[in-house]
Amino acid sequence: MDVLEFSLSLLIIIMCFSYSTWWYLTKGWCKSSVPTNWPLVGMLPGLIRNAHRVHDFATSILVETGGTFEFYGPVLTNSNMLATSDPANIHHVLSKNFSNYPKGLEFQKIFDILGNGIFNVDSELWEIHRKTTMSLMSHAKFQTLLERNMWDTFEKGLQPILDTFAEQGTPFDLQDIFQRFTFDAISKLLLDHDPKSLSIGLPHVPCEKAFNDAVDALLYRHILPEGCWKLQRWLQIGKEKKLIQAWEAFDRFLYPCISRKQEEWMNKIIKDEDFDLFTAYVKAYNLWKNGDNTGNVQEFLRDTFLNLMFAGRDTTSAAITWFFWLLAENPLVETKIREEIQQKLQLKEDGNLKLFNIEETRKLIYLHAALCETLRLFPSVSLEHKVPLESDILPSGHRVNPNTRIVLSFYTMGRMETIWGKDCLEFKPERWISEKGKIKHEPSFKFPAFNAGPRTCLGKEMAFIQMKMMVATIIHSYHIQLVEGQTISPSASIIVQMKHGLKVRLFKRVHLGPNKKTC
Repeated sequence: MDVLEFSLSLLIIIMCFSYSTWWYLTKGWCKSSVPTNWPLVGMLPGLIRNAHRVHDFATSILVETGGTFEFYGPVLTNSNMLATSDPANIHHVLSKNFSNYPKGLEFQKIFDILGNGIFNVDSELWEIHRKTTMSLMSHAKFQTLLERNMWDTFEKGLQPILDTFAEQGTPFDLQDIFQRFTFDAISKLLLDHDPKSLSIGLPHVPCEKAFNDAVDALLYRHILPEGCWKLQRWLQIGKEKKLIQAWEAFDRFLYPCISRKQEEWMNKIIKDEDFDLFTAYVKAYNLWKNGDNTGNVQEFLRDTFLNLMFAGRDTTSAAITWFFWLLAENPLVETKIREEIQQKLQLKEDGNLKLFNIEETRKLIYLHAALCETLRLFPSVSLEHKVPLESDILPSGHRVNPNTRIVLSFYTMGRMETIWGKDCLEFKPERWISEKGKIKHEPSFKFPAFNAGPRTCLGKEMAFIQMKMMVATIIHSYHIQLVEGQTISPSASIIVQMKHGLKVRLFKRVHLGPNKKTC
């Protein structure tokens, strides 16, 4: 970083702090959500002042401005943005004019920790990643592996922990438990390695906790001018210091796992080459390099597995945490789900929930609807970041050029009356069920919880299978009680987690047989 960039970044930070302090003292009463566009520093003071609640701040602005808003950053920082939650704009960017909105260099610069993984690349390498992953997930043996992996992680990891907390009656953070569960499950699925973060005593596993620090830092890279976060990285302070430490934790975890799998692969210990995730991604690397093995295959595999672990650990754990909070706030929904589980899974007289299979999860329509409703209000991925290759005009009439950073706010979309009606803030699973009793389809540009267009999440079905298995088992076996007095709000991160976790007490339900009450 040269002296000019360093000095400019420092000046911006000082001026923003001064303006924010003055604003608090003199203008805090203003009712408008739209931040003031100040000379030199633009709207950055208002954004920094609301960074701790950035998702709700963006929502209030976008609701007030009709769904699309132009943000002006400090001069000479190239940090102007266009934020939108307009479904027509979302459809245009992610689908209709997809080729003009690649991930691009700006995205890769912000998400450099993801390397050459599927979420970070374009063109040929993205096609290779996508075809490889689609081929694996559509394989019949993948379904068997997924089902076996889920129940194994539940029986050996989650159930003993939940039983212990139920017996002790002590409060604990349910979000932390779910994050540990999904981390262990995805590690076993991808790397055939159990990190055992979900063990009695809840040991500290640096890689598992590193995900939270990473997603927090990545959001701040969207908020701060590039010079500011690069300065933090150079000084190794703030969010950037935590991101550096997270990067190191990921590498310390992944590279030994990859080396072990490579050794097994070289020694032909892997028996089923027609379905093995590691073998498939080694072949993907060779295809990308056109058979040239002189490159760094370990780095490619590290990037590949880290991207998939971000998807498998963070998104699922965030969704089911919000689900159980919404369930606690809406007990009638919980009752309906319990009744559906008992009826559709045909429980025996003892009431114990058997280890049901993937096909049986598809019978749980109301539970599926409740999960969709959760993701509408709290989409696991809060936003998408795009920069056009060529100038374009969005359906809203806004002109964008190759220097325009476009932020698609998925979090806001579920909170707009223009999209979901006057009851948009209510938790109503019924809105997802058709008159014929099936799940009602909503277009992805209205409900982008799994992205939209060619980059629609490949793991959507897998995510619903995992969530249904976990949720159905927990709801049937336990009663969750929220600890009173806690503040529930979304974290300021790319993944919409709970800022302070979800403190609960757990009680084991006693099944007395059919048509009898439980406690």
